[in-house]
Amino acid sequence: MGPLPQDGPWLDDAAGRLIRPYTVSDGRTRPTTALDLLSMVRATGAEPPLHLGPEHTQALGLCSHPTSVAEIAAYLRLPVVVTKVLLSDLVDCGALTTHAPRFDDQPTDLTLLEAVLDGLRRRL
Repeated sequence: MGPLPQDGPWLDDAAGRLIRPYTVSDGRTRPTTALDLLSMVRATGAEPPLHLGPEHTQALGLCSHPTSVAEIAAYLRLPVVVTKVLLSDLVDCGALTTHAPRFDDQPTDLTLLEAVLDGLRRRL
């Protein structure tokens, strides 16, 4: 049974992900950039170095508009800490920029937090 065309060589219907998530980040668990679940990242248009892996490319492709770390982790189906390392690599090479989320009314708006939680539950 070969890989599904849309999933690439690292996914299998029955087995799921064929590589361990921390292999993606070379075993690193500490990002060099301070990011939290609601941090927003966006592509700068700068070309990343060629040595970055396919997960870096996938993450960068999700950042054409401001996107939260939580959303990217959900789309990539990776643990948040691994996603933070990948995004941090992209920030370090200038391919991504990051900023804190914008809150129009209050920084502790429960409606926003509930919406994020609902979105995460739907993705996981």
